[in-house]
Amino acid sequence: MSEPPKKGRLVTQSVGEVTAVFFQDARILDETTVKAIADELMALVDSTYKIKLLLDFSNVEYLSSAVLGKLVATYKKVQEGKGQMKLCAIKPAIKEVFKITKLDKMFDIHDTQAAALNSFQTKKFGIF
Repeated sequence: MSEPPKKGRLVTQSVGEVTAVFFQDARILDETTVKAIADELMALVDSTYKIKLLLDFSNVEYLSSAVLGKLVATYKKVQEGKGQMKLCAIKPAIKEVFKITKLDKMFDIHDTQAAALNSFQTKKFGIF
């Protein structure tokens, strides 16, 4: 099996019903990078109804506040499509930004990818 071509800033992998997204950039700071990532995320969400989206930040060392806005927009889009979005493997310094901005209350954040993947499985019987 050959590796998929690196056409964008994200690497997407299917894990069962979950679409796991890995950020290739360690620093997501400049406007061009932020926009490219946001565009790729939106295209992914637009193409999959009831998406189960896992954003894995294990590679990310720094991100700009503009990224937070794009994550909120992506989250809203996922909600509109009756999907779920979870975040995992966020470094402590970045997690602190989520706490300060209260986004840790909006997003379902897990320490590890395994914990996040498991949380998708356990919410099958929720009332919507």
